[in-house]
Amino acid sequence: MTEHPQPDGDRNVWSEQEIASQTSVVDRPQYSLKHGEAFVVLDCCGNIGAMPGTAEGLFYKDTRYLSRFELRIEGQRLVLLSASVHQDKPALAIDLTNPDLVVTGEPVPHDTIAIERTRFIRRAVAYERIKIRNYGSARARFGMDVLFGSDFRDLFEVRGMKRRARGKTSARVVDRAAVEFAYAGLDGIERATAITFSPELARLTVDRASWTVELAPGEETVLFVDVACGEQTLPEPERFLVGLHGVRRERRALCAGAARISTSNELFDEVLGRARSDVYTVTTATPLGPYPYAGIPWFSTMFGRDGIITALLFAWMDPSLARGVLENLAALQATGFNRAADAEPGKIMHEIRHGEMANAGEVPFRRYYGSVDATPLFVMLAGQYFERTGDRETIGRLWPNVEAALSWIDTYGDRDGDGFVEYQRETESGLANQGWKDSHDAVFHADGTMASGPIALCEVQAYVFAAKRSAATLAEALGMPAEARRFRDEAEEIRVRFERAFWCEELGTYALALDGDKHPCRVRTSNAGHALFAGIAAPERAARVSEGLMRPSAFSGWGIRTLASTEARYNPVSYHNGSVWPHDNAIIAMGFTRYGFMDAAQRILGALFGAATHQDAMRLPELFCGFQRKPYRGPTAYPVACAPQAWAAASVFGALGACLGLQLRHPENEILFEDPTMPDFLQAITLENLTLGDSRACVELRRYMSDVAVHVRDRQGSARVLVTK
Repeated sequence: MTEHPQPDGDRNVWSEQEIASQTSVVDRPQYSLKHGEAFVVLDCCGNIGAMPGTAEGLFYKDTRYLSRFELRIEGQRLVLLSASVHQDKPALAIDLTNPDLVVTGEPVPHDTIAIERTRFIRRAVAYERIKIRNYGSARARFGMDVLFGSDFRDLFEVRGMKRRARGKTSARVVDRAAVEFAYAGLDGIERATAITFSPELARLTVDRASWTVELAPGEETVLFVDVACGEQTLPEPERFLVGLHGVRRERRALCAGAARISTSNELFDEVLGRARSDVYTVTTATPLGPYPYAGIPWFSTMFGRDGIITALLFAWMDPSLARGVLENLAALQATGFNRAADAEPGKIMHEIRHGEMANAGEVPFRRYYGSVDATPLFVMLAGQYFERTGDRETIGRLWPNVEAALSWIDTYGDRDGDGFVEYQRETESGLANQGWKDSHDAVFHADGTMASGPIALCEVQAYVFAAKRSAATLAEALGMPAEARRFRDEAEEIRVRFERAFWCEELGTYALALDGDKHPCRVRTSNAGHALFAGIAAPERAARVSEGLMRPSAFSGWGIRTLASTEARYNPVSYHNGSVWPHDNAIIAMGFTRYGFMDAAQRILGALFGAATHQDAMRLPELFCGFQRKPYRGPTAYPVACAPQAWAAASVFGALGACLGLQLRHPENEILFEDPTMPDFLQAITLENLTLGDSRACVELRRYMSDVAVHVRDRQGSARVLVTK
């Protein structure tokens, strides 16, 4: 994820923890909905901002368009009964009831009035339907109020940044049913929020709407609220049911081509269902194809690295995400130099922001390229996509982008010509660390001192190795055998250099990084597991890396820590120095299976499953703290973890596919299960709609002691289903 600046006088301090310390998102249950560029974060009662200083709100393009929206009955808060976001439809359903009320001398006993709130978002409009039913034996008359407001704060402000100046906000009652808020931003963009109410209100001001409700016993009424967000012009709301059916149709269409999974473990099915739903919840339909935005609330935008890794983990489930990511990132690939944005020709984008602070240059992320690993990962994804689909047309169209990425790797990426790809930010306003562990204190030496740049990260060299091998495969498929041989030779040269420079015999693992003086950072981290994922590690060294990562100092019981507990900067509550990240673990599990360490991969899958069962809605968050697992307790939450989060949701599929040894190889026309294994909590798995080209299969896997049998229940097309040991 991305670090963001906290002004300190005239200096920018890059610290995720300092920015987000005021805005914990785990201190009470929250729910989120997303569609396109808009998302909303709500409390458990469906309200926004009932408790100030939170991450709640309706956001559009990195701006909070609604900062308060609270439903009350006779001025009192409602009593929560239940709340849920359905896996198969992107809507939030909340059931509430009334406390004891006395209205004009007449009592309305508690639990008499049932209130059902249904909320969803479509095309930058948030919709709400409020059904109210009187279950009492007497006529009830009471007031229903909505308290609302809009602060138009930039997402970075919501996270905790202080600003020296802001634009101008205004509010007006448009008519008896609508209120409009407007904001003239410092970036010259006019933003507006329009709130429309029906049926007829008793009273409307710029911060409160009031209905008078009167219901006979058993009678029901329905209230509606639409909130439209926009820049310059506002979208026109649809009728509630039209919009709800539309958003459901879009979700079904988006995931229609994905594989479906059912297992012998109902709890695991719930985890898988939530993860699948989360992947598609954060995915945004763009003109160039679907793109999984990184996470809600802080990172609901395109991130290069996050999108690529999500697509890699999810590729066997649905390769359309990989195509969408490749197409979008190719269109955004840098073609020139921009020091303020860390852009160089051929480099793949790190992050895009659309808010006022990015547009006005207060933060450097309007279109930012400060990521050292996104470029080789882009080439890796292109190779994986072709292996999965055989789509020569798309790869042929993207080949110039692949060549430009490879050129960046060989020139601007290798700053000193030593054969390794390094990073060093071009501007003080950019990210200090530009790998996936981008906290300011994530790269250091054994004694805890910070490493000085340019820095060559362990996993980045592994990605470059894999990128070269992927490029060789693509070049061969496109009829360029000489180029394919050159790329394979270059990959081998990288492998030899990597083993010589990064291996730490005394640690039994690969160094975290090389600093600017080529001194290795001899620190035990999860980064070494990515070397197995990319296939650069020598087999005998891969075995030692695997053994070290599964020791108690590294494996918390909930997953592998980013940093072993034996190291100088270990802190289980840190962002990158001792926490556990699901995507990191899934990548490592895939690396374990590449080298045949199936038991270790099973342990990771089991850990992620166990962690998910302790989370609200069975949802894996972006990360959690690295404390050792204890009986009868779940993992300790990290205070500002995104949930849902794209690569966290995809991680369970990456780890499951790794355990099953599943490979969908289009050039060979094979659905292969290579030495499949299943953890103890599973007896059977059924994979439906498993597609390869024009073929489609339904496959059942069943565990017998330590063996797994594969049965093809249905197959259409010519693809072969194979099992190897």
